[in-house]
Amino acid sequence: MEEARRTATEPRRRPKQERSRERIDAILSTTMRLIGEKGIDAVTMKEVGMLAGGPIATVYHYFPNKSAILAMLYERFSEVSRARLTAIIADVREAKDVIAAADRLLDDYHSRVAGDPAIQDLQNAIQADKALKNLDIAETRHQARMFCDHVIALLEPDKHEQFERMVLLIFQLAGGVVRLALAEGEAESRRTIEDYRSIIHTQLRLFL
Repeated sequence: MEEARRTATEPRRRPKQERSRERIDAILSTTMRLIGEKGIDAVTMKEVGMLAGGPIATVYHYFPNKSAILAMLYERFSEVSRARLTAIIADVREAKDVIAAADRLLDDYHSRVAGDPAIQDLQNAIQADKALKNLDIAETRHQARMFCDHVIALLEPDKHEQFERMVLLIFQLAGGVVRLALAEGEAESRRTIEDYRSIIHTQLRLFL
């Protein structure tokens, strides 16, 4: 059953030629634009095929269903997230830099999601689909590990394991906090983000 779910969210084939990469890019950009305009539920494979400049058969040539398209969109979003995380934690050289990096990561993630309705809808869809949600959890673990691997040498060895568990929770909860903030009014949204920032600071100071 788990294998079936995994297969359903994978592309039929990975592009090797430039033309194939261009077709997939067109499918992904078209899907993302439609999500931003009308929401994920209203987007159909047929419409994606038509607006991406080809017949629906071309879409099915690469993707078995809409979940597979969403999975690749999430994969690309995650690639950008990893690159931005890498750039932010590169500035961490001593313990006092860890909290500043955590602030930048929270603000960067919040601004990216808040600034693009399509990303918001994509994130919501990820949480509603079990196979896609598992991808999100795995990606969260990976990014939390990236953060820990870079900063853990600054901590006392006996704190490493607990710190890793705490960082994973911070990364995992960030998505829910941002979704909550985006559903609130402007003033309440700011308070929600700042309250979560305060929680992060409190937890990190236990280790620094």
